[in-house]
Amino acid sequence: MLFRDLTIESLSYELAPNKVTSVQLEDRLNGAMARMRLPPHPIELLTGITERGFWAPGTLVSEVAARAGRKALAEAGIDPRDVGVLISTSVSKDYLEPSIASLVHGELGLDTRCASFDLANACLGFLNGIEVAGRMIEAGVIDYALIVDGESSGNIVDATLKRLLLADATSQDFWDNFATLTLGSAAVAMVLGHKKHTRTGHRVNGSVSRADTENNRLCLGTADRMVTDSTRLLKAGVALAGRTWAHATEAIPGWSVGGIDQYILHQVGRSHMVAICQALGIPQQKCFLTYPTFGNVGPAAVPLTLALAQEAGRIRPGDHVALMGIGSGLNVAMMSVTW
Repeated sequence: MLFRDLTIESLSYELAPNKVTSVQLEDRLNGAMARMRLPPHPIELLTGITERGFWAPGTLVSEVAARAGRKALAEAGIDPRDVGVLISTSVSKDYLEPSIASLVHGELGLDTRCASFDLANACLGFLNGIEVAGRMIEAGVIDYALIVDGESSGNIVDATLKRLLLADATSQDFWDNFATLTLGSAAVAMVLGHKKHTRTGHRVNGSVSRADTENNRLCLGTADRMVTDSTRLLKAGVALAGRTWAHATEAIPGWSVGGIDQYILHQVGRSHMVAICQALGIPQQKCFLTYPTFGNVGPAAVPLTLALAQEAGRIRPGDHVALMGIGSGLNVAMMSVTW
């Protein structure tokens, strides 16, 4: 899918205030880890994640997503009544229904003509939200779209730790639940618009995606449990990323290792980052890292990393930026942006 007129008008975020280190999580399992004969400090050792943020108890996903959305609208300088669609891509939910999008829509006081809905696709939801809203903008159906995402991992991490403390928990249980202990919390929002109205000039050029749903059960998550075959998921995800990269070089102008200035990747941890860079030939110095201090924040990871990279001066006007992610299912998406 190529875009001609789609622009990013603003990008905002909210960070979870309660920082918890990997050592603190491991300390809660101290007796169990010794019984399971696990290596010392396996979370930071294997993932490079030193800490992650959690929201205060009782914080709603819709609440933090709305905060990020309000900031994004103010930064874009547009009248909220001009937003034509609000899409929430959160994996985390306050309720089974209504949608997170409807809760955020009401909190922001958007116009009754503004459509709202949730779009879920594991860690790729935000990129898919950009694609869906972009098609509506380019078709002339709407002028602006607001994409929001709020992720809250405190409850699932707490529930996982409690299960691992049970007397019958084994080392295999620990490794099956290991990916859960990498999760963090954050909220992000992005305003998209048509280039005829743009104040930024940040153009979305196009995107591609590929699926490998033969491997759709390597990561299975519920509200309080996520069981992951991390080794097989990494191997299958990297292989699918290679096939998606090959498609991107054919479909997206300028998509090549030499033609991309900065890579914004969905981040799970160090081993995943290294494996992707090695498989695709990506220079690691062109990847802005957020996983060490935020962990894996799901679909919020790519937009949060993009925002923080811009703030850090790693992305300059005119840079060709690659937004890339792998989501359980399996799906891979790659998107080209000219900043």
